[in-house]
Amino acid sequence: MDWSETPGVVVLPSGATVRGRRVADPPVSPADFALLLAPGPTPAWPHRRIRWPDFWLPLDRADALDALGEGLRRAHGGERVEVACRGGIGRTGTALAALAILDGLPPAAAVGWVRARYHPRAVETPWQRGWLRRLP
Repeated sequence: MDWSETPGVVVLPSGATVRGRRVADPPVSPADFALLLAPGPTPAWPHRRIRWPDFWLPLDRADALDALGEGLRRAHGGERVEVACRGGIGRTGTALAALAILDGLPPAAAVGWVRARYHPRAVETPWQRGWLRRLP
């Protein structure tokens, strides 16, 4: 299956693609790099874990932004990048929206953008929405 047709793949403003999914679900096709936002199985491909409690925010903002930046750079370089948390909605949706902001989307548009393209309940909490509004 072509990466762009894989469930959960969204196209960022620049045209780069990233995939969101539940960490426990086996991927339909392998990624080249993963941003893992919850404990769970370790993929066979390169990855980074971001300490990000369920329904909350990353525990280390600088580390999270560095990891998101690495994911974005890899996606711009043509790598298949995925983001995964336990449920695949709140933290994953927030991270996908953050990637879109870092890719040029205005922060005020991020929640609507990710809900339209990834999941209608993405970015589940008010503090996740506030975190996105304060991104660079």
